[in-house]
Amino acid sequence: MPEPMPTQAPEPVRDEPVVRSHAVLKSLLGAWALAACSTEETEAVEAHLTECAPCAEEALRLRDAVGLLHTDRSLDLDPLLRSRVLENCLGRRPARIPVPDWAAPYDAETARLDSLLNDFGDAEWHAPVRLKWFEHERQVSRRTTVAGVIGHLMAVDGLVATALGLEDPAGSSLPAGPTARTEAFWTATRFPLTRAVREPWREHSHSLIRTVSFAGRGVAELDVPYGEFALPLKDAFLDRAFECWIHAGDIADAVDYPYEPPSGAHLHKMIDLAARILPSALAARRRAGLAAPARGLVTAGAPGRSLCLEIEGAGGGEWFIALDSPAAKGSPDHVVAHIAVDGVEFCRLAAGHVPPEDAAAGRRGDREAVRDVLFATASLSRL
Repeated sequence: MPEPMPTQAPEPVRDEPVVRSHAVLKSLLGAWALAACSTEETEAVEAHLTECAPCAEEALRLRDAVGLLHTDRSLDLDPLLRSRVLENCLGRRPARIPVPDWAAPYDAETARLDSLLNDFGDAEWHAPVRLKWFEHERQVSRRTTVAGVIGHLMAVDGLVATALGLEDPAGSSLPAGPTARTEAFWTATRFPLTRAVREPWREHSHSLIRTVSFAGRGVAELDVPYGEFALPLKDAFLDRAFECWIHAGDIADAVDYPYEPPSGAHLHKMIDLAARILPSALAARRRAGLAAPARGLVTAGAPGRSLCLEIEGAGGGEWFIALDSPAAKGSPDHVVAHIAVDGVEFCRLAAGHVPPEDAAAGRRGDREAVRDVLFATASLSRL
């Protein structure tokens, strides 16, 4: 008798992924914003948001609307936590969602610095770089390498990461202040930093941009602690963009390579941040006995004695700096002194790269006020 034919086991049935049309996914955006989608629908919507810019913008508007309607109780997880869920798909494909206007300078400056680093060989990564800043009425400096500068940027960026609930790329055990964090990070590194530091720094900068892009507009006012002071997140991003540009210039000088300033629009935002901080810096120097006493205190919000800061060139404009109290309002009707300076020169002064006495600035009016503002500008700098 012939042998019976062996019976073949049936092939396992594989579930085919459900492909949803653009129209169906768009109709789910409202439910997604309210966290009312199923797990499958949520995954489909969030994958779609990475490749459809109009839907991504609509999703952000709906998320903000939900926040306004439910001020006492959120129906969804904190949007900052959601970014962790999205991290995997965002890593596969760049997100086509709008970057907040206040984060655009940081996005641009990190990209420009990364482009500078792209073709560096091992020798350039170990090239000596001298970082300069202003401290205790004089300019001080610290010697490191190109890789050390990138490590410094990454260590201070960790302050922003921690405020956003992200992992600190330099280590969560570091101190709070920028200078202390940098010194601790450099000390904890057993061997000199190499080009290997570039990838974690760049990936971390991408993570910060992705997070705030998905988080919605309300995140801009989140406080970022800097040790002795704090900045709103939108200002912290400007601070990080400013430092990234300044240190990119330090690196370019070290390898004898030209490096251009930021765009005029971004430079204007950086100068505006410094101008807004100047009254507080003046008050701090006054408390330390390093600036002239206040001459005309006024009630909070009232116009007081002011200095006109005129910035020329790209990013230019006029700012009126309250001289006697951070609570006073700078006013063109109460100007007692005037400083005119190029935008890049002002930023170099704020970075501690130019001594206040040597700043190429036109000066008119109250000499004491002019001196105090120039020195207060230099005091904004740090390692």
